[in-house]
Amino acid sequence: MEHTQILDITETNIVSKDSAFIEANTIESSLDEIKSEHIIPVFIKDNEPLISQADFIQATNDVLSDVFHGEKILQPNIRLSHPIKGRIPEAKDKPAAQLQDHEKTLYYERMAFVIEVPSIHDEIAGSNLSLTIGGVKALNMDNLYSKKGADEHFKIFIGFQNKVCTNLCVWTDGYMNDIKVTTIGQLKACIRTLIDNYNANYHIEAMRILSDFNLTEKQFATLIGRCRMYPHLPKPLQNEIPALQLGDSQINTVVKDFYRDKSFCRDKDGNINLWKLYNLFTGANKSTYIDNFLERSVNAYSFTEQLKFALNKQTESWFLN
Repeated sequence: MEHTQILDITETNIVSKDSAFIEANTIESSLDEIKSEHIIPVFIKDNEPLISQADFIQATNDVLSDVFHGEKILQPNIRLSHPIKGRIPEAKDKPAAQLQDHEKTLYYERMAFVIEVPSIHDEIAGSNLSLTIGGVKALNMDNLYSKKGADEHFKIFIGFQNKVCTNLCVWTDGYMNDIKVTTIGQLKACIRTLIDNYNANYHIEAMRILSDFNLTEKQFATLIGRCRMYPHLPKPLQNEIPALQLGDSQINTVVKDFYRDKSFCRDKDGNINLWKLYNLFTGANKSTYIDNFLERSVNAYSFTEQLKFALNKQTESWFLN
């Protein structure tokens, strides 16, 4: 893959994207804001703190700086959702409208972040892709009614971001779904293992091949109809079919963008290649909530790959029949 200029992470304040990689029910934040303004949840039985969201982001940053020493690494892009609001004891009787800033407490139950390494990049069909690492922390997955030492849950990924549309391209080999750790050291070891085992060149080539396969407008129409039927199938039949995790609202977005998206819409003959279709899926995935975002991202790739196998006569696809 190509490499651009070398720049250490401490020498840049550029954030890892110009626009949101996830949109549903989230707000933008920064590492400094989380460190200085958000309280840290604790285990109720002993009042010991969990690994904070800031610690998670910093641990990922530390591993990246070590593994990709000399590469250009941008500042994390962070999205938060599900605020948990509180107040200090002295303000317990005040009306909410009269609370002063120092009397309020706040943390967010769910957090997703990405860190871009733009000096490691490639191109597919006119789209510039750069290496991206990130994770999700959803506190609703943890048992806060326990003591320190109980498992804390994290999700991490490594893949590519399509700079045309800020979509994330993640696949199974670049994803750890449910990391259970009790220390930051264990968390760093898992992040390091994921990066060490990830084959970026293989991932890029697998995505590049998608542009060699096309759906006609009629096949696309069949696909969309089947996608809408899939959630309502009897469970035994559904279990025999490769999973589709995108919901009806995401499928509606795919249909709209099939006609209107400037970069990934159908061609003049009404056809669409699988690389463009995959990007319509990942674009629609931005409306997914944080706790399901990465799973649906991985599913978008595996689902598109199944379509490729069917078009290549390697398998049959219920979605195209």
